[in-house]
Amino acid sequence: MSKKGKIFVWTLFDFANTSFSIIVVTFLYAVYFKKTVASGEPIGDLYWSFATSIAMIITAVISPILGAIADYSAGKKRFLLFFTALCILSTASLYFVQEGTIFWGIFLFVIANIGFEAGLVFYDAFLPEITEPKNYGRVSGYGFAMGYLGSLATLAIVYPFITAEKVRETFIVSAIFFLIFSIPLFLFLRDSRKNIQVHESYIKIGVGRVLNTVKHLKYYKNLATFLLAFFFYIEGVNTVIYFSGNYASTTLGFTETELLIFFITVQTTAILGSVILGIVADSIGQKKTIVITLLLWLLTVLLAIVIHDKTGFYVVGLLAGSAMGSSQSTSRSLMSKLTPPEKKTEFFGFYSFFGKSSAVLGPLVFGLVSYLTDSQRLAIFSVGFFFLIGLFILTKVKEPVAENTIQLSE
Repeated sequence: MSKKGKIFVWTLFDFANTSFSIIVVTFLYAVYFKKTVASGEPIGDLYWSFATSIAMIITAVISPILGAIADYSAGKKRFLLFFTALCILSTASLYFVQEGTIFWGIFLFVIANIGFEAGLVFYDAFLPEITEPKNYGRVSGYGFAMGYLGSLATLAIVYPFITAEKVRETFIVSAIFFLIFSIPLFLFLRDSRKNIQVHESYIKIGVGRVLNTVKHLKYYKNLATFLLAFFFYIEGVNTVIYFSGNYASTTLGFTETELLIFFITVQTTAILGSVILGIVADSIGQKKTIVITLLLWLLTVLLAIVIHDKTGFYVVGLLAGSAMGSSQSTSRSLMSKLTPPEKKTEFFGFYSFFGKSSAVLGPLVFGLVSYLTDSQRLAIFSVGFFFLIGLFILTKVKEPVAENTIQLSE
């Protein structure tokens, strides 16, 4: 298969798995869990925050071990197949979750989310095998773009189910969509098999890698400062992703159809934001571009608090979408610039660890504040602090000058 063919097949998996992200994590199941499973009670937000936090804690803990498997084992594809199947089967099983079945609603979501997130470890590990280092950022960007397109395609497919008030059926649609469009990767993308002899358990290797990374990280204070900033502001991004549907539904009274239009708006502007701010980043630098996206996020949070009508909340969606894609992709680009070439794999593993573990605190704080105050507006206010802390720490990060950037990327 040609290089372009490999890249297309690889990005098609991103097209496939976002059906889970948009339908289950962000939109329909998130709303269904609060309104139906938890009977619309404020404690539903707390339950949902527990579910998301448990899934991400488990994933954060096992990610280094999975990373060791990806680096040392001879079969990334079979592990990716396992976790993909785990996510698909658990997602389809959400169809049986109904009012009052809170335990199974949480359990199946946690298993599905672990399958989704853990699978990404092996999916990402294919990147060096399908393109050259100089094209990592570009090809990775193609994956993001295909992901947003996948979200739009999924939303278009489930629209008839939403209008017919058949929300539970959309979980099966999401699973089938993921299944169909993930198949090409398993059929056509070859797995580079390694012949490394491993004489230790993968658990020991995984733990050893994390300790080794922590030990080396203290010698790279600038990089450590960025990772700390990333931990806080991506915390805010993750919280918005997990609770935006619930917020629009509970606080503003959005119907499922209105939510569909809202998320189509968000996904569309996410594509535009990724492209436009990607060009801006090449011109003014990644750090300044991330600062712009964080200011957009703070404006988004402020508007979400003060706006009380549905029409105004679409403006919030426009801003959130434009900031979402860029804040994620530009962070990865800046990480590449700050990381020593000889330690890219080691530090990017830690970058992934920070990204996953950061999806714990924000949702938990949102759910707890919402439950204790019975106000999602106060809960969304708490999200702004994560962006503020991340922005403050980011100002301490020194971005490499052009000469160093070229040297690091070679």
